[in-house]
Amino acid sequence: MYRKPILVAMDLEGVFVPEIWIAVAEKTGIEKLRLTTRDVADYDELMRGRLEILRRHGLKLADIQAVIRTLDPLPGAEVFLNSLRSRHPLVILSDTYYEFAGPLMEKLGKPTLFCNSLEVDADGMIANYHLRTPNGKKAAVQHFHALHFQVIAGGDSYNDTAMLAEADCGILFRPSDKVRREFPQFPVAMDYVEMDRLIREFAG
Repeated sequence: MYRKPILVAMDLEGVFVPEIWIAVAEKTGIEKLRLTTRDVADYDELMRGRLEILRRHGLKLADIQAVIRTLDPLPGAEVFLNSLRSRHPLVILSDTYYEFAGPLMEKLGKPTLFCNSLEVDADGMIANYHLRTPNGKKAAVQHFHALHFQVIAGGDSYNDTAMLAEADCGILFRPSDKVRREFPQFPVAMDYVEMDRLIREFAG
């Protein structure tokens, strides 16, 4: 019996690495930078607010990159990711930016990453952000389906839920209580062991 091959699509921040903006908030002491898609469902509203805060405080791309270089993957993340990659094609779908993600991808063994891009002015300030495509995570899963893959998706936040709903198997990973209450249709994994179990159950 033919069964379509499985592809795994996973979020990055909050799943494999710490939340970058929270790390920047802790480094700078700017509390409003702690807001993430766990707190604000409208991504454009969230990013416009972040860029305004950076301008107000004179923080440049280089300042954020310096914080990112101090971050390490979450405990157990690399082992879990490598286990997934040994069994299935794996793509990381993230709302982060290539200008941010480089050092973290090195530490994770350079998995395939689909994300977005930043526009930086002559002074090194982040002037704007450019999405690869609107609702890119969901769109990527739709294209994987068009290529005749079954898709298992995992993420932790509001901006992952459209991807999870589009996937054949969508799993919330360590979601906030608010996200968990609002999206009870998705199974929840609170650690990599449970996430691995749910993936293996679907894969059969």
